[in-house]
Amino acid sequence: MIGTIINVAGILVGTFFGLFFGKRINEQIRNTIISGIGIFTLFLGLSMFLKSEDSVVCLIGLVIGTIIGELTNIERGLENLGGWFQSFVDKNTRSDYGKDRQKFIQAFLTATMLFAIGPVSILGSIQDGLTGDYQLLLIKSILDGVTSIVFATTMGIGVAFSIIPIFIYQGTITLLAEQAQSIMNDSMIAGMTAVGGVMLGAIAISSLLNIKKIRVSSMIPALFITPFLFWITTHFNF
Repeated sequence: MIGTIINVAGILVGTFFGLFFGKRINEQIRNTIISGIGIFTLFLGLSMFLKSEDSVVCLIGLVIGTIIGELTNIERGLENLGGWFQSFVDKNTRSDYGKDRQKFIQAFLTATMLFAIGPVSILGSIQDGLTGDYQLLLIKSILDGVTSIVFATTMGIGVAFSIIPIFIYQGTITLLAEQAQSIMNDSMIAGMTAVGGVMLGAIAISSLLNIKKIRVSSMIPALFITPFLFWITTHFNF
């Protein structure tokens, strides 16, 4: 789990660098950088989606997964978790970092979704677990760290608390790497990547570019439903 630990450390370092030095950056520059990251994320999501071998299966997986996410109210659960973290910061520090509850929750949700979604999280964690090679997660750590600086500058300390779900998510994949690799084939990974791309695009539109509010967290089950659908189509020749 060395790769995941490095990834978590990168996010923390980036967050606190942004908190303590980010205010020296002009607000207009910060906003422009966020918009640039938003556009980059949108096109990254598009490129990920284009890797799909069957867009119809991805669409079905996205719809089913979103329905499950809405019925189980994942978005509200993550918001409540972010709110609990915000209350913890508010009660246990003398700073004003945790005062703006909605901003804190938005930072937590946006950072969690952006840092967790993508093939690098999965493939890097599997590689780390099987061979101890954490190069992919090291690259991801650098990217996440740089992004954390900008996010923390504009959104606050809520970004730092994204390390908890990321550590659990990537750490679990690393520990179960052998089983994951034996189950996941190229089509399943491509399908998961494609759905992840749609979610990245939704994050860009909702949280980074502020075009339209989208409950992206409700789509999380699609990351698991879609590979399962590809497994069915592969084994039953649909």
